Amino acid sequence: MEDKIFLNSLRIAFFGIKSALEKERNFRILFLIAVIVIILMIVLELNPIEKSILLLTILVVLSLELINSQIEKFLDLIQPGLRPSVKIIKDLSAGAVLFSALGSIVIGILIFLPHIINLIESR
Repeated sequence: MEDKIFLNSLRIAFFGIKSALEKERNFRILFLIAVIVIILMIVLELNPIEKSILLLTILVVLSLELINSQIEKFLDLIQPGLRPSVKIIKDLSAGAVLFSALGSIVIGILIFLPHIINLIESR
């Protein structure tokens, strides 16, 4: 019985991710960037700690984008139209995604730049 509940929960979660990929432009963009970062991780042969940091960063950014989308959809449902209080909540939520995305760029530069410089110097 618990296995069925767990599998159903997984199915629902994957449906949510699929829905975000189909309907949320920003999530698709961030997901594409994540795929590129993962490819670069493999090509540049990063060490396990660097890979872990990048994967964790990817997961944080994508998770925050999902939460941001959820908050926006919920607010649109319960409070259609533009209200200052709703706008502030949406702006804060979007700010959290932006903050994590900017942090991920810094982390990516700190991790990838030395590998790219070594690659260029070794040619």
